[in-house]
Amino acid sequence: MILDKITSPKNLKKLKIDELKILSQEIRDLIVKVISVNGGHLASSLGAVELCVALQHCLDTPKDSIIFDVGHQAYAHKIITGRKDSFSTLRQYEGISGFPNFNESNHDIYISGHASTAISWAQGIAEANRLKKKSHKTVALVGDGSLTGGMCFEGLNACGHSQTDVLIIVNHNEMSISPSVGALSSHLTKIISAPIYNRLKDELEKFLDNFSLAKKLVQQARKFEESIKGLIVPGIFFEELGFRYFGPIDGHNLEVLIPTLKNVSSLPGPKILHVVTKKGKGYSYSEENPENFHGVSSFDVATGQSPKKATDSYSEIFAKKLISLAKTNKKIVAITAAMPKGTGLHLFRKKFPKRFYDVGIAEAHAVGFASGLAKQGLKPVVAIYSTFLQRAFDQIIHDVCLQNVGVVFALDRAGLVGEDGPTHHGVFDIGYLRLIPNMICMAPKDSREFEDMLEFATNLDSPVSIRFPRSQAYSLGNVSPIELGKSEIISEGSEVCFLALGSMVKVSRQCLALLKNQNIEASLINARFIKPLDEDMLRGLVDKFKVIITLEEGVKACGFGSAVMEFYQKEGLLNKANLITVGLPDMFSPPGKIDLLFNFHKFDANSLVERVKEVLTKTLEQYQKL
Repeated sequence: MILDKITSPKNLKKLKIDELKILSQEIRDLIVKVISVNGGHLASSLGAVELCVALQHCLDTPKDSIIFDVGHQAYAHKIITGRKDSFSTLRQYEGISGFPNFNESNHDIYISGHASTAISWAQGIAEANRLKKKSHKTVALVGDGSLTGGMCFEGLNACGHSQTDVLIIVNHNEMSISPSVGALSSHLTKIISAPIYNRLKDELEKFLDNFSLAKKLVQQARKFEESIKGLIVPGIFFEELGFRYFGPIDGHNLEVLIPTLKNVSSLPGPKILHVVTKKGKGYSYSEENPENFHGVSSFDVATGQSPKKATDSYSEIFAKKLISLAKTNKKIVAITAAMPKGTGLHLFRKKFPKRFYDVGIAEAHAVGFASGLAKQGLKPVVAIYSTFLQRAFDQIIHDVCLQNVGVVFALDRAGLVGEDGPTHHGVFDIGYLRLIPNMICMAPKDSREFEDMLEFATNLDSPVSIRFPRSQAYSLGNVSPIELGKSEIISEGSEVCFLALGSMVKVSRQCLALLKNQNIEASLINARFIKPLDEDMLRGLVDKFKVIITLEEGVKACGFGSAVMEFYQKEGLLNKANLITVGLPDMFSPPGKIDLLFNFHKFDANSLVERVKEVLTKTLEQYQKL
C-alpha cells in the first residue's frame, strides 16, 4: 500500500498523479474503517480527501499554513501529517482529536470546531507573514455551509479591502456543475490561473497605463472581462469584494486540482478557488444520504446501519413534545442554525414546514430573527447546541433579554458531549445566561420533566432557556408540577443535602444509595431552576444539614453553585452554611466517552461519596474541638 509509506507530507511530493489517486482511495478506506468503530464526521471528511492530498502535494506545511473551517473535513489531513498510525484512537480519551489540534501536530494551526472562523484567522496569519517579510502561503479551506456565517463575510470584506495575500478554497458540496458550463469554467480557470497569462496581463496593463487612451481601453477591457465572467462563472460576487476568482472545478479530479492549486497559490493578493466535491465520496451509503453520515456513531460498514437505540434521545423527546404543543398553540415556530437533524427539528419540519426555519450556520441571526418573531406575538423556540449558542451572546442580551420578548432557547448538548471534545462540550451556558437580566434558566432531571418544562416555557412571556444533555432520555419516576423558581424535594435525610441540577440528579440518586449502605442519611433536592433560585428552600437548608453540596454538569465559575454561594453571601449565611460546590474545573475538557469523563472529573457517584465522607469527618472533628 502507498499509504504505508506516508509518514509526512513530504512523501506526497514524490508521488505521481496515478499514485495520488490510489493513495486517496486508501485514505478513504482507512477513514471508513476507523469511523465505523469510533464514530465521527464521515461524509464531510470523505468529500475532502483529494483536496487534502492536493494541498499537501503543492504546499510546504507547516511553513505554509492550511486553516480548516469547522475542522470536520480534516481526517485525511491528519492521516497525511504523521497521525496515520494513531488514527485508530480518533475521538477517544487520550487519543487524537476529531478536529484540527495544534497540540497534536505543528501542521494544525488552530483547534477548530466552530464554523466561519478560518478567513479571519487566515488574514491575521498572512498579514503577520507580510510584516515579518516571510513569503509563506496561507490557505483557508472553507465549506460552503460556513459561508452562511456573518464572520465569514466580515473576513471576506476585510481581505478584499486590504488585498491580503490569502487563498480561500470554497469547498462546495451541495451543487452540481452542468457538463457544458463546468467544462468551460475549468478550461477558463486553467488559462487565467497560468503564470504566463498573469505575467503578460500584468505587464500589458503596466505598459498601457502610461497612455491616457490606453487607460480607457484597459478599463473597458476589465469591464468586458467581468461581464463575460459574470455570465459563465459564478464568482462575480467575490470579484466585486476584491478577490480573483477561479472555478468552479472538480474537487476530486487531481489532474485539474493540482496544477490549478499550484498556479493560483503563486499569485499575489486575495484569491478564491471554488471547488465542487461530493459529500461522502467513495462510500455508497454516505454518498446517498450524507446528512445521516455527517456525524455518526459506530456502524456496520457492509450495511451502513448503526445499532438501534432502545429509547429516544433528548433531542427526539424535545421535537416530539414541541410538535404536540404546536398542534394546539399556533403561535409556536421553530428555529435552528443548520442542525435540523441534530436537534430533532427535522421531525417538526415534516409536520409544520411553514413554521420551521433553518437559517444556516448563523446563530446570531437566528436569535435576532427570533426576536422579531416574538415582537409580533409569535412564540419562537430556538434549538441550538449549547456550545454554538454562545456565538450569539450579544443578540441574546440586546435583541432578546433587553427587549424582554418571549423567546424559548432549547440548549441541546448541554454539559459534556463526549468524543467531539473541547470545541463542543456545552459547559459554559449556565454562566453566560444566568447573568442576563430577564432570562429564566431551567434544567430538567429527566425526560418527563423536560416535556413539562418545555410546555411551561412556551406559556411564559419572558426569555427562557432549558438546558438538556446529549444522551438517551430516561425517567426517574417523580412527577410534580413546574412552578417558577421552585425546586422539588425527591428524598429526605438528616446529615447531607444534595442540591442537584439537571443531569446530576441521576448521579445524586446513586450517591444516596451508596451513602445509605454506610448509614449516612442524605436528602436530594432537584433544583430545576438556575434562575430564579428557590430562595425560601435555600434559607431552610442552612440550619438543617451539616453539609450542602451543589452539583452541576457545567463549569463551576459563574455556575449554579456560584449562584447559591452568592445568595448565601447576600443573606449573611455564607459562614453558617457548610457549602461544597461541585462542577467542572477551569479547563477545557478532553474528548472521550461521557462516563469516562465523569470519572476523570470525579463526577461519578463513588468519587462524590468519598468526598462527602471526607467533609463529614472534618465537620465532626471541628464540632468535637468546640
